[in-house]
Amino acid sequence: MKNRSLHELSKGIIKENPTFILVLGMCPTLAVSTTAKNSFMMGIAATAVLVLSNIIISLLRKLIPDTVRIPVYITVIAGFVTIVQLLMKAFLPELDKALGIYIPLIVVNCIILARAEAFAGKNNAWYSFLDGLGMGLGFTLALTVIGTIREFLGNGAIFGFKIIKNIPMPAIFVTPAGAFLVLGSLMALVSALTRKKTEIKDCADCPVQCETKDKKGESR
Repeated sequence: MKNRSLHELSKGIIKENPTFILVLGMCPTLAVSTTAKNSFMMGIAATAVLVLSNIIISLLRKLIPDTVRIPVYITVIAGFVTIVQLLMKAFLPELDKALGIYIPLIVVNCIILARAEAFAGKNNAWYSFLDGLGMGLGFTLALTVIGTIREFLGNGAIFGFKIIKNIPMPAIFVTPAGAFLVLGSLMALVSALTRKKTEIKDCADCPVQCETKDKKGESR
């Protein structure tokens, strides 16, 4: 149980990262990642909805008729999105204004609906909680990294703190084109690193002793 709990929590951070590996939630990823702060808070909001909706859907999974499960999932998700949005309007009005329509659009975020359909509807509440938390953390990490890079390269700042002053920065990084450029570069990097790690693991687990040859063709 301990090993599975760790697996469900950690898989969404790197191995099944919803942004870099599964390529889900591209709309908020590209739209709100102009600054690190916006990216981080968007990730936290999505994580809260993901965790809470996973738990409720898991608890109700045996009571929900299969024919109406998707509308029920969306209703549950919409309820938690409304709560998150109202809390942001009350306590973080400036951030709510900055994120705008993308907070209510969490309702149709494919990460949340996908985890409800693929995991929470088939597993118990504990594993669903860990799955939601892990996927949420992976999404938040990816958004924050993208937002930090775009804010630094586009404005010379990180989380609003000016790092580079009196030097013009390439404004392309705070435009949609810059979002695609940064996201594509990071996806390529993560893909290369995970593929290399998989190849090393497969080689280590291989029962056949491989031989390498030098330039003269001699085995060593």
